[in-house]
Amino acid sequence: MKDYFSIGELADFQQISRQTLIYYDKIGLFRPAYVDPQTGYRYYSASQIDYLDTILIMKKIGFSLKEIQEHMREFHAKKSLDAFYHQLSVIDKKIQELNMIRSRVAHRCEQMEQAEAYAGHGDEITVEQTGEQYLLYRDVAKPCSMREVSIATKECFAQASREKLPIFFQCGVVVPLQHVREERFAAASQAFVVTEPSERAENIKKLPAGLCASICHVGDYASIGASYQKLLEGCRRQSLEIVSDAYEFCINDYLTSGNEKEYITRIVFYVRPSGQ
Repeated sequence: MKDYFSIGELADFQQISRQTLIYYDKIGLFRPAYVDPQTGYRYYSASQIDYLDTILIMKKIGFSLKEIQEHMREFHAKKSLDAFYHQLSVIDKKIQELNMIRSRVAHRCEQMEQAEAYAGHGDEITVEQTGEQYLLYRDVAKPCSMREVSIATKECFAQASREKLPIFFQCGVVVPLQHVREERFAAASQAFVVTEPSERAENIKKLPAGLCASICHVGDYASIGASYQKLLEGCRRQSLEIVSDAYEFCINDYLTSGNEKEYITRIVFYVRPSGQ
């Protein structure tokens, strides 16, 4: 038809699919100027192109189809200005959220690279000053098996999501020092995810800056006892007194590998030179 675009021509012109135009017609957002009663073919007028452009631009900006439909029932400059200012705030919030997620992913990458370097040292332990950290924790129910640890960990993630707490993509457990001395290395009392300080949750604990001894266990969790023994022996050789429970930070885990042989768990104790 002269002076009309077929649905295929308009789809090609606007770089969208025919199905998109059909859907817009179905929901009443953008209907063809003419539908052939015999063939059912849709045709669009040249004057409709600007209207479709507006829809596509608003969609690209981030408006939902429902918001676009409501806006375009009767829109003018003032209404559009208000809508765009509102969308700016939505975009700014998304940018903030993406920046936070990016920093978390970058932190995870850094932790994985450091763990690979530590793990390459073999039986050596690392003694260094560490900065403060914050943990969102949950107590592990008895008998403190891997099942209960998994449940407590998932409760941490669920709480963080529910209460919009800023967490890093890293979890771990706390093993009481008494359990370590009894060689009950897998008997964790708490599970945690690494977070930031917040007054929105009471179950956030601060790990202070201080001197720490650590070792990276490579392999499945069932064999972690051997790494604990190496860490304890290393502390004895260097005359370091252990003054805290054990904090296990998962570096490589189910999130980063499907092979348990690649798992890396960093075991950390706060220490001080013996006699101090």
